[in-house]
Amino acid sequence: MASAMLQDIITNVERIIIGKRESIELAMCSFLCKGHVLIEDVPGVGKTSLVYAIAKSLDCSFRRIQFTPDILPSDITGFSIYNQKTGEFEYRPGAIMAQIVLADEINRTSPKTQSSLLEVMEENQVTVDGKTYAVMQPFIVFATQNPVEYLGTYPLPEAQLDRFFMRISLGYPEAAEESRMLSRFKESSLIKGLESVANAAQLERAQAEVCKIHVDDKINDYIVSISRMTRNSFHVVLGASPRASLCLYRAAQAWAYYNDRDYVIPDDVIKMAMPVLEHRLVLKQEAKLKKITAETVISDALKSVKTPI
Repeated sequence: MASAMLQDIITNVERIIIGKRESIELAMCSFLCKGHVLIEDVPGVGKTSLVYAIAKSLDCSFRRIQFTPDILPSDITGFSIYNQKTGEFEYRPGAIMAQIVLADEINRTSPKTQSSLLEVMEENQVTVDGKTYAVMQPFIVFATQNPVEYLGTYPLPEAQLDRFFMRISLGYPEAAEESRMLSRFKESSLIKGLESVANAAQLERAQAEVCKIHVDDKINDYIVSISRMTRNSFHVVLGASPRASLCLYRAAQAWAYYNDRDYVIPDDVIKMAMPVLEHRLVLKQEAKLKKITAETVISDALKSVKTPI
């Protein structure tokens, strides 16, 4: 088990992000599952700082893409340029060619540019002028967006939301935690001085070990029942997809691994259900008017489905 390595990473990130251990744990579980993370929250709570801190804690290449309305797909995937000396076209890598990529304010760019991320997020490769280029491993995209400001934004379509393994938020810190933050950052930012505590090879070994965590057939049935319950909900237009079931399966394995177990228990599934499934549900308009949320639907599903013994 590599629980000690994960604890080192989380402790290191907590030097920057104070009082948000659960969000950091969820982000690292996504990393263990080779899943991409959507961080959705109001401005100023540390979304970008969280990704920077994780990147600095790992000895991996890192790129940040600041999404704006005028950014082009080629800025992300790269492009071919003609070399007059050789008489051939050469590929110039885009910003996506890194192991950890921060897609900052992803909802501020056009749908065409957003969709350029789909292939690389799903297939771990980009195709430019008919040629395919693989990204470095391990590879993960952290995307951030502001959920309350809609002027000049392009909401992510359901197909792209489903590509994100998990959606997390940070929220405002408690008063004591915010006071500690002011004391800790009174002189300068600590991110520049943050040192790596793990490397790519260690992460890839951990990712391989997560896949070996035992999952009983009863747990499989439990996961499927939860997903099907969301699809059958009266309040839902679009429920959890089979991809969502697989993501919940992997997330439960990662949480078991993080807790030094080589098998999954129902509590692992319950713990991961909300961050993995919530952003994938599309509610009916009348449900929204009644203040019914995706969280409500998932909570009802967890209560309705019998927990395996």
